[in-house]
Amino acid sequence: MTTDGATGGAVDGAARGPLADLRVVDLATVIAGPGCARYLADYGADVIKVERPPGGDSVRSMGWTDPADGRSMWWKVVGRNKRTIALDLKDPDDLEVMRRLLDSADVLVENFRPGTLERLGLAPEVLHRTNPSLVVTRVTGFGQTGPYKDRPGFATQAEALSGFAAINGEPDGQPLLPPIALTDEVAALVAAFATMVALHSGVGQVVDVNLIESMLQLMGPLVPLYGVLGQVQERLGAGIPYTVPRNTYRTGDGRWVAVSTSAESVAGRVIELIGLGGDPRFADFAGRVAHRDEIDARMAEWMAERTTPQVLDEFEAAHAAVAPVYDMADIAEDPHFRARGAIVEIDGFPMQDVVARLSATPGAVRWVGRGLDEDGDEIRRELDAAD
Repeated sequence: MTTDGATGGAVDGAARGPLADLRVVDLATVIAGPGCARYLADYGADVIKVERPPGGDSVRSMGWTDPADGRSMWWKVVGRNKRTIALDLKDPDDLEVMRRLLDSADVLVENFRPGTLERLGLAPEVLHRTNPSLVVTRVTGFGQTGPYKDRPGFATQAEALSGFAAINGEPDGQPLLPPIALTDEVAALVAAFATMVALHSGVGQVVDVNLIESMLQLMGPLVPLYGVLGQVQERLGAGIPYTVPRNTYRTGDGRWVAVSTSAESVAGRVIELIGLGGDPRFADFAGRVAHRDEIDARMAEWMAERTTPQVLDEFEAAHAAVAPVYDMADIAEDPHFRARGAIVEIDGFPMQDVVARLSATPGAVRWVGRGLDEDGDEIRRELDAAD
């Protein structure tokens, strides 16, 4: 039996989710580390968010606020399904509460600079003396080792240093950074995956996750492309080096649509659809890539002659991949997202549902990010009862 922070009562583990037998202490801040803990919480883990008083996690004051209560929308998402307690780890009494929490935990998630946990007397080897099976997931900018390990780590650095920014943007334009917290969200997923791998091992250990290498994984074959052939991918706007046509195009009614032809059979049907069929220059991937500008120009012309519904219908009839370019307003109204329940409302606050659907032991969004120290008294009582 575990305690459900939403009700304060005992709840059967199956009702909480498949990770209901796990206790996770979330000592991280902002998005990447707390995002890792959020994914575990979504599937039932008892995640206890530890924050430093008086302000707590800086994400509480970051970005847009919900007019209903003045709280950060970021916090409501990244703090969801977590219980909260405020602890000043420089205070000996609060530090002792932290140690007791970690003795009862399966996972610690932290994103201090390397060495900070050690200076607090909470080094992994110290924690393992009293809790040998503890998984310590450490999320940093550059990792626990290497010449950059002591640098402050932010997503922008990872997006620049991983090669991601260099390939984003128009060919004659500036390298572009993503307009969302892409690196943090990717690293959160990496950390959650790695944490579960470590838990499955049954061995207490340290999980070293960093932003820059999380983004490097997204580069796929670009690493061997340079290592083997000495080639560096250039910026192509919305294009991609090995598939043509693949781009965004404006239709006759002013909407944008995205097209992909990464399968040879699909590419052939699209080339036929836009009136270029039978030309041997466009018969394979290499030929289409060599004539990128000509194909893109014809595709743009073809799109401009049709409304968005016509484009979608003709592509569907050709069994080819196309999609309108959506913003959040479009997503909110789309019947597929609605049918899937991709957006859920908790106390009138909409947010993304869990990241993956499990048929037998599903996760759930149970509550939004709570107030600072909202569960502090309850958590302390649990610790006292366990002694």
